[in-house]
Amino acid sequence: MRYKISILVFFVLSLTGCAQSSIYEAIKTYNSGSVEYILVEDLKEKLESKEKVYLLDARAKEEYKVSHFKDAIWIGYKKFEKSKVENLDKDQLVVVYCSIGVRSEQIGEKLQDLGFKNVQNLYGGIFDWSNKGYPVYKNEMETNKVHAYNKFWSKFLTKAEKIY
Repeated sequence: MRYKISILVFFVLSLTGCAQSSIYEAIKTYNSGSVEYILVEDLKEKLESKEKVYLLDARAKEEYKVSHFKDAIWIGYKKFEKSKVENLDKDQLVVVYCSIGVRSEQIGEKLQDLGFKNVQNLYGGIFDWSNKGYPVYKNEMETNKVHAYNKFWSKFLTKAEKIY
């Protein structure tokens, strides 16, 4: 029930054009902080050092198809199924991301409920990652395109070609 209410609140507020002027204000407004954050710079450092990290994409399949992190596993949001993560090591670092970090917090909570011990939510999501010039991929090829979710949220995506 909490999940359905969270989704409803998220979508109602996104449609009403709330007055958030930055990714960080939006995260502060919509998130509870129930899942530890990781900053994009810290994730980039971990990935460059070849540290083992599961990257889980909590966006819609259409968003993932436009671009995603290299080696990311699509787990979705609306139809998240625990079978998608059953084979992952529950002690390993898991970084879950979405557009800015709201949906991924909710999926992070589900992962914690499933017994994952080291779950982190990417603060600012793929938007902040792209805004800082870090690469995203489509079919193993680097791309400049990122799904902007919708017109309202697209204002937070400043350095990529926006796809809707």
